[in-house]
Amino acid sequence: MGGDSGTAQQPRRRSRWRRWLRRAIWTGGIVLIFLVAVHQYVVWSAADSIYSVADAPSRDVILVLGASVRPGGRPSPMLEERLHAAADLYHAGKGHKVIVSGDHGSKHYDEVHPMARALEARGVPARDIFLDHAGFRTLDSAHRARKVFGVDSMLVVTNPFHVARAVFLARNVGIDAAGVGADYGVHYSTGTHFRHAAREVLARILAFGDVFILGTGPRFLGPPIDWRGDGRLTRNAR
Repeated sequence: MGGDSGTAQQPRRRSRWRRWLRRAIWTGGIVLIFLVAVHQYVVWSAADSIYSVADAPSRDVILVLGASVRPGGRPSPMLEERLHAAADLYHAGKGHKVIVSGDHGSKHYDEVHPMARALEARGVPARDIFLDHAGFRTLDSAHRARKVFGVDSMLVVTNPFHVARAVFLARNVGIDAAGVGADYGVHYSTGTHFRHAAREVLARILAFGDVFILGTGPRFLGPPIDWRGDGRLTRNAR
């Protein structure tokens, strides 16, 4: 009797396990479809407003997003590419002022002063360069451009893999934004491109969540700074 009972329970266990597996597959499939749709929404929402340096429209301000800085204050190659593109846009009359936005959260790490110096070396006047010391994330940079610097229209300059998300975030804080993907100045390995692309997929999904689900704001704001003024007033502040 006991053996027959145990044998009878085995098909029931297998049946429950199969039902659970089917539900898990269906749930996983629905979640995957949702995440793919979210990712594509971010990409498609910016697709009509991404340009090369030569084709970029004119806006009030050029926003350059920060990236890593090497020891000694030398911009990384990808940051150099962004700065080179921003200087070309400025000299072409595509923006009246330049905001460099990056991480200057401690005295031991500073992205924005090296960015400003690199632009000056490319002929951009210091008075036309504003430093945003609290651009810790792309989301922070977009919010602060709008709420601190009072920007209504801008070109946002970054590397090609990043530009769609940057435009998406800028538009969702009320800025008339267009994006410029800086040309790659050096040859990056296939692995480097893959890592950036894979990380950006997750970042786009998180950006959608920040905007439409969490309503995430910037880490810091601060007193208003008029972008029409003298950018030298933003030097050496944190």
